[in-house]
Amino acid sequence: MANKPKKQIPARKSVKKENGYTAKDIYVLEGLDPVRKRPGMYIGSTGEDGLHHLVWEVFDNSLDEAMAGYAKNISVTLMKNGRVRVEDDGRGIPVERHAQTKKSALETVMTTLHAGGKFGGESYKISGGLHGVGVSVVNALSSWLRVEVCRGGQRYSQEYKIGVPQAKIKKEGACRQVGTTVIFEPDRTVFKEGDFSWKKIINHLRQQAYLTKGIRIKIINERVDLPKTYQFYFEGGLVSFVDHLNRNEVRKHQTIFYTEKEQEGVLVEAAFQFTDDVQGLELAFANNIHTPEGGMHITGFRSALTRGLNDFAKKNNYLKDGESFSGDDARDGLTAIISVKLREPQFEGQTKAKLGNTEARTAVEAVVSEALEDYLDRNPADARQIMEKILLAAKARKAARAARDTVIRKGAMEGMTLPGKLADCSSRKPADSEIFIVEGDSAGGSAKQGRDRRFQAILPLRGKILNVERARIDKVLSNKEVRALIIALGAAIAEEFNIEKLRYHKIVIMTDADVDGAHIRTLLLTMFYRYYKPVIEGGYLYIAQPPLYKIQKGKTSEYAYTEAEKEKIIKEIAAKDKAPVKGKKKDEEEESPENLEEEAPISRGVSLQRYKGLGEMNPSQLWHTTMNPENRVLLKVTIDDAAEADKIFDILMGSEVAPRKRFIQTHAKQVQNLDV
Repeated sequence: MANKPKKQIPARKSVKKENGYTAKDIYVLEGLDPVRKRPGMYIGSTGEDGLHHLVWEVFDNSLDEAMAGYAKNISVTLMKNGRVRVEDDGRGIPVERHAQTKKSALETVMTTLHAGGKFGGESYKISGGLHGVGVSVVNALSSWLRVEVCRGGQRYSQEYKIGVPQAKIKKEGACRQVGTTVIFEPDRTVFKEGDFSWKKIINHLRQQAYLTKGIRIKIINERVDLPKTYQFYFEGGLVSFVDHLNRNEVRKHQTIFYTEKEQEGVLVEAAFQFTDDVQGLELAFANNIHTPEGGMHITGFRSALTRGLNDFAKKNNYLKDGESFSGDDARDGLTAIISVKLREPQFEGQTKAKLGNTEARTAVEAVVSEALEDYLDRNPADARQIMEKILLAAKARKAARAARDTVIRKGAMEGMTLPGKLADCSSRKPADSEIFIVEGDSAGGSAKQGRDRRFQAILPLRGKILNVERARIDKVLSNKEVRALIIALGAAIAEEFNIEKLRYHKIVIMTDADVDGAHIRTLLLTMFYRYYKPVIEGGYLYIAQPPLYKIQKGKTSEYAYTEAEKEKIIKEIAAKDKAPVKGKKKDEEEESPENLEEEAPISRGVSLQRYKGLGEMNPSQLWHTTMNPENRVLLKVTIDDAAEADKIFDILMGSEVAPRKRFIQTHAKQVQNLDV
C-alpha cells in the first residue's frame, strides 16, 4: 500500500472554529427569479429526480463543510409532514450584515443565486453542490423553508415561502454547539408527481460516506409507523467502497490497491481490485460528484494503469518482446473508484456528467503510476494473480476478435443477408422502425401475422439464449440465437459497436408471462446491459406488457393487464348485472380448459381466460393488446444506478450461488401469483 503524504487537503480539524468565515466571504453574482420560471435548468427536471436533487443540494452544503474540515456529523430526516431536515455541526452560515447586499449574509445566501463562500477567499478550497447556487434554488422551489444557525453561542433562524423571507432573522436563544439546520417543504405546484425514495436516499448518502471517510452520516425516516434509522461511518473510505462493491464477487487478489496524495493542488484518491468477472466497473467522482461519463480523471487513471501493468509484465517476463496488454485487457474484471478534489472543477453539461480539467488527468496519472509500481513490488502474490488474470483476458480477447470477424465482417454489416428467421419491416428509417424479440416460433408466427409490416419487424428466438454474465465474448458470439440478434440489430458488438448503425429505435422484448418467459427476459436484459448499454441509455429498449386475462361476456370482451385490473373489471360487470353468480366457462372448442379459471362471485355468462403464453392469442388479439401503438403498454428499460444494476445482475446471473440464494430468500414474500 502506498505511503500517505505528510500534507493532505482538505485538512480536517477536530476543534470547531469559525476561522475567519464572515460576511465578506460571501460573493454575489445575480438574483433568484429565473429558478421559478425554468426550474429544470437548475435541477434537471421537476420529476422524481429533481425532487431528490433538492435533498442533494442541501446535503452538499453540509458535506462541503465536512470536506473543508469543519463538520463531522450530518443527518438527513424525512419528516412525517412531508418536509426534509438536514443538519450539520459545521461552522454555521454567517449572519452579520453583508456589505454588498445590505442584508444579512444568511439571507443573501438563501435568496440570491451564485451567492456563497465558494467563489473566492479561503473559506472553501474544494466544494461540490452547485457552487453556491444549490441552497438558494432549493429555497426558491420550496413552499416553505426554515434555516437555523448556531454560531458564536447564539441560535438564529429565518423562514421563507417560495424563496421570500417572511421576517428578519430572529435570535432564538443561546446554544453551545455550532452548525446549520435547513428544513424545507418542496413546492407541490412545481413537483406535482413523485415522492422521496428511501432506498435512493440511502444509496446516495452511503456513497457520500464512502467518499468522505471519517464523516458520520445519519438518515432517519419518520414517514413510517416505526421510524427507521441508518448510520454510515467508514474509516476505510474508498477501500471500504471497493470491498462493498465486490462483496458478491470472486476476488483475484486480496489486497485492495489504494493511494491518496496531493499533486499540484489536486487531491487524488484511487482504489481498485480485480475480480473473476469478465465485466468491470469504474466509478469516478470530482469533489464527491459522480461523473458517469468519466472525464480527465478517468483518462489519467486508465493511462497509468495500462502503462504500469505493461511495465511490470515486461520487467518480470510475463510478456514477450513486442507484446503488450491493451487497455481493455488491463481493465477486465476491474472494480475501480477514482476520486479527485480540486479548487475549480470544470464540468461538461448541466448534469455534471464529465470532468474537463486537464490538471486532473496529469495529477491522477502521476499519483497512480507511482503508487501502482510500489504496490506491485510490495505485494508479489497479488501482482502474480493480477498478471494471470490479465494474461487470460488478453488470450480471450484475441479469440473474441476472431469470432467477431466471423459474425460481423462476414455478416450483415457488410451487406449480406439478414437472419432467415427475421421478418423485417419495409421502413429503412431507424427512428420509425421497431423490432419485437419474441419467445418461440408459435408466438413469433402470431406476431408476424398481426404486426404492421410497414414499421414492425419480428425476430423469434428458439429457447433460452446464452447467459452472457458467465461467458466471454467469444462464447457469446458462438451462440446461434445471440448471433442472429446481433446481425438483426445491425450495430455490431463490443469494440465494434456503433449505435449510429442501429436499425431500430424501438427494441421490444416480448415474452410469456410465466417463469420461463421471465428467465428469457432476464437473459436478454443481461445481454443488453453488458454489451448494448448505450441502447438502454438512449431509451431504445422496452419490455412488452401483454394482458394477463381476457374477460368476456356475450360479444363484449375486455383485457386486464394486472390482477387489480381484473378484479376491477369483474366488479364493474357484477355491479351492472346486480346478480353475482359463479363463473361459467365458454365452450371448450373456443377456449382450452386449462387456460380458464372460475371466479366467484361474478356475473352470469362471464368467461375468464388466463393467458400464460403469447401463442395462445390469435394475431388480431396480439396486435390489439400488445403491439398496436394506440393500445399497447410498453415498459421502458432505464438504468437509474449503474453500480446497483451491476450488483443485481451479478447476483441474479453470476456463478456464485450463495448471494442469489440470499436474494431469493429476502424477496420471496414480494412475489405474487407466481406460475410454476
